[in-house]
Amino acid sequence: MIKRTGGDLLAADVYKTLRTKILTLEIKPRTRLVEDEISATLNVGRTPVREALLRLQGEGLVSRDRGWIVEEGDPADVPLIFESRLAIESYATRLAADRIDADGIGGLRDLVARMDELDSITRVELNRLNREFHESIVRASKNPFFMEMYERTQYNYWNLRLPILFTRDQAMESNVQHKDIIDALEQRDGDLAEARSRQHIEATFRIVRDALSGF
Repeated sequence: MIKRTGGDLLAADVYKTLRTKILTLEIKPRTRLVEDEISATLNVGRTPVREALLRLQGEGLVSRDRGWIVEEGDPADVPLIFESRLAIESYATRLAADRIDADGIGGLRDLVARMDELDSITRVELNRLNREFHESIVRASKNPFFMEMYERTQYNYWNLRLPILFTRDQAMESNVQHKDIIDALEQRDGDLAEARSRQHIEATFRIVRDALSGF
């Protein structure tokens, strides 16, 4: 339930809530979004819901086809998306090595600890934690333009809407890579942090590429 007041604030909250649910796959591709149902669920009026959906439409996350529907991505965009991630996230991680504080490091370690509990969390929760991990590092670069570009690559990546599921071993190895990145950040080693971020993104790309080759 959203409790904040004020039209702009309400619309922003509805947007954030729906966007998170779409990016973590809690709301599946091709799902129809009914304004009245969203209004009732979030306890807000239809105007902020409509404003939030229009904003999501501008990002390509939803479209209108006799009502609102969650969009699917194009698998052909995958290499381009990962090229963008390599450029943006790797360098942002380099900058974060100089700019992240102790609280930021602690927050990252908490996230990887929660992702280690793979057998007791859902895939939706794992996706959310993974997204928060990467977003936290980009934010630690203290460059708002990187955050804007990061958001673009992230919604494209998670919006592929294809049945790509990491195996348990792949998910655990990915989290080992997360820990290696944190270690480099804590050492304030920008070269190493950037290299480990790049290696992690490249490893993820190989998993996604191999999965897509079966479709």
